[in-house]
Amino acid sequence: MKVNCSIQNDVQMVEVEGDLDFHSSPNLRQTLNQFTDKKVPKIIINLKKVGYMDSSGIATFVEALQKTKKYQGKLVLSEMAPAVRGVFEIAKLDGIFNLTATNQEAFQKVGA
Repeated sequence: MKVNCSIQNDVQMVEVEGDLDFHSSPNLRQTLNQFTDKKVPKIIINLKKVGYMDSSGIATFVEALQKTKKYQGKLVLSEMAPAVRGVFEIAKLDGIFNLTATNQEAFQKVGA
């Protein structure tokens, strides 16, 4: 799994590529913790290139969402493959997370 980070219009962009599972999620968790520890106000995580995600990936995102909510930050997940979005729907988390079909929609959600 690869994690690429950049800043666009005062928004922290995180692009994840590859499978997000028990072995790779600690790497993503570490990256997201760096941003939440600094209280980065706007984070968009693009999941277009993630083909598989298990419960440890969900746990990583739940933790990041809880941390951003504590400091009134915004976290949006964008461009999920149907299989990955299905994991959120099965876990009934699609109503808790901001999920968007496009990055453009994600930028609107975070107020950029």
